[in-house]
Amino acid sequence: MRRSALDKLISYVGLALAAVMFVAGGLLTWASAFVNEQVTNQLVSQRIDMPGEKGIAGLKDPKDQEALRPYIGQQMSTGDQAKAFADNYILAHMNASSNGKTYEEVSGEFMQLSPEQKASEEGQKMAALRESLFMGNTLRGLLLNAYAFATMGKIAAIAAVAAFVGGVVLLVLSFLGFRHSKSPSGESMVA
Repeated sequence: MRRSALDKLISYVGLALAAVMFVAGGLLTWASAFVNEQVTNQLVSQRIDMPGEKGIAGLKDPKDQEALRPYIGQQMSTGDQAKAFADNYILAHMNASSNGKTYEEVSGEFMQLSPEQKASEEGQKMAALRESLFMGNTLRGLLLNAYAFATMGKIAAIAAVAAFVGGVVLLVLSFLGFRHSKSPSGESMVA
């Protein structure tokens, strides 16, 4: 096989790969835009306001306060806001109300109570805490799913940029390969 034929073959393969990279970049861009739009629409439709300065000041852990500070008073619309609210506001309140016990632990204790104990004032407080922890866990799970999808959207956007850059590099290399295939055999290209 002549060198020029090999150069052309490799260059055509490079062009095909560049086309694949551009298609992948386009699909990844579409996926990123779709995911981000869905996350934003779903979060905005819930009309959740991030806590204000007073709400943040009531949190005991300075890490929770710092995680929420950038979003003071904003309407929740991003995955990062959803994660901060779930992990640093809802969870902080859940832990404060249950002394760090999980829903599973509180529910297990409640289930072991006799009917008379459940009907008592202490049993009713435990039932209310159990319900509150259940609702908190549910909301946290939903918000953390929004965060996970938003993160996938970010990853798709980064992958799209990488695919487009890879496509451009392959186009340039293919062009150089075609150019080299036209040079006299055995001679090196001089720019």
